Amino acid sequence: MDTNFKKAAIIGVGLIGGSFGLSLRKAGFSGTITGAGRKKENLEKAKDSGIIDEYFTKPEEAIKDADLILLATPVGQFPGIMESISRHIKKGSVVTDVGSVKAEVINRLDPLMPEGVSFVAGHPIAGKECSGVGAASDDLFNNARYIITPGPDTDKKAQEKIIALWRSFGSKIISMSPDEHDAVFAAVSHLPHVAAYVLVNTILDLNKDENILRQGGRGLKDMTRIAISPPVLWRDICEYNREHILKSLKLFSSSISHIESLIEKSDWDNLQKEFQKARDGRKTLESD
Repeated sequence: MDTNFKKAAIIGVGLIGGSFGLSLRKAGFSGTITGAGRKKENLEKAKDSGIIDEYFTKPEEAIKDADLILLATPVGQFPGIMESISRHIKKGSVVTDVGSVKAEVINRLDPLMPEGVSFVAGHPIAGKECSGVGAASDDLFNNARYIITPGPDTDKKAQEKIIALWRSFGSKIISMSPDEHDAVFAAVSHLPHVAAYVLVNTILDLNKDENILRQGGRGLKDMTRIAISPPVLWRDICEYNREHILKSLKLFSSSISHIESLIEKSDWDNLQKEFQKARDGRKTLESD
C-alpha cells in the first residue's frame, strides 16, 4: 500500500466501516486505526476484533493526528460530524466517505473542509444481508466496484491516493460525475430499497396480522431482504437524493398502473409480454 497514510480514523464502525478497517490491515497498513461512534459496546467489539486500535465516542478525539478520515455513518450525519471535527483535522489530511449519495454530500461537505484538507467522495458497491461490525470482513471490497465521484474542487493528488487505497483492497475502480452516480443509483439501488419497504407495508396493510408475512416463501424473502436495512440510513438517502428518487418512483408508479390496467382488461397476452421483458432484463444481472 503506497499511499503514505500513517493514521486512519473511521467514524461509524459498522459493516462498511469495520470492513474498511480490516481491509486496511489486510492490504498492509501498519499505522494506527481509531474508531468513533455513539455506542461504546459496538466500539469495544470492533477493538476486540482487531478492526481498530483505539476508540472514542467523540469524533474530534478520534481524528487527532489522522491523515485519513472515513465517514461511514448515515449521510445525514456527515455535516454535523464535519462541523465538530473541522477545527481538529491535521493539514494535509484526506477525508473520504462511503455514502450512496454523492452530489448533495459534496455540496454540503466541501464548504466545511478546512484549508489544506481534501475531500474525496466515493461509494463502494458492497454489502451483506446482515449489518453491524460483527459482519465486517477483510474481503468485502475484493472484486467489488468502487465508484469514485470527484467534484470540481477535488484535489487530484488526494483522489489518486484514495484510488490507490481501494485498488489495494482489490476493488474495481469506476469514475462517475456526482450527478450521474445519483441518477444511476436512484434507479438501481434507492428505488429497490424504497419498493421493498413499501411491499412489506402493503402486505401488512392487506392483513393486519403480522404473521401473514410468515406465509411467504423464499421469493418474498428475496424481494424484501433489503427492507431489513436501517430506516434512518434510507431516510437520509431519500432526503439527499430526493429529485432522482422521485423521478424513479413516478416511473415505477406508472409501471404498476400499467400492469394493473392490463389485469383489469384481462389482457393476458400483453401482460405476458411485460413479464417476458422483465425476465430478459433480469438475466443480465446473472452475467455480471
